[in-house]
Amino acid sequence: MAEKKTPDGLSADERDAVKERAAELRAQSKAADKREAGLKDVLAAISKLDGSDQKLATRLHEIVTEAGPSLVPKTYYGMPGWANDEGKIVCFFQPASKFKVRYGTFAFEQPAKLDEGTMWPTAWALLEMTPAHEKAITALVKTAVS
Repeated sequence: MAEKKTPDGLSADERDAVKERAAELRAQSKAADKREAGLKDVLAAISKLDGSDQKLATRLHEIVTEAGPSLVPKTYYGMPGWANDEGKIVCFFQPASKFKVRYGTFAFEQPAKLDEGTMWPTAWALLEMTPAHEKAITALVKTAVS
């Protein structure tokens, strides 16, 4: 059965995500130390996750922090994300539980410098973190911030 939409065409989960993003933007604009405030928010978002989502998000945070030290932790619609020095999200983790789907997604936004020809991937499904995945994600993050 399809999820019921609100009068504006959004599902209840989508509406909650929009409200959460608006609250994030207000809080982020008021923060004096963006990196410290963002780190606190990202760690809080990760701590609210369960099971494999929390494990994946924790490891992704470690990998992104190491591979892209210039990136600033920042929540993105309540999800762990990492932004450039202009405050634009470069990459983020969408937990499977966020939208009740079967896999989490590690994705990149427009500021990521992943361009390769006229077509390239910007998101990857994740069920678990293997050494091969860690290596690939490290390379992607390094490319994205180069």
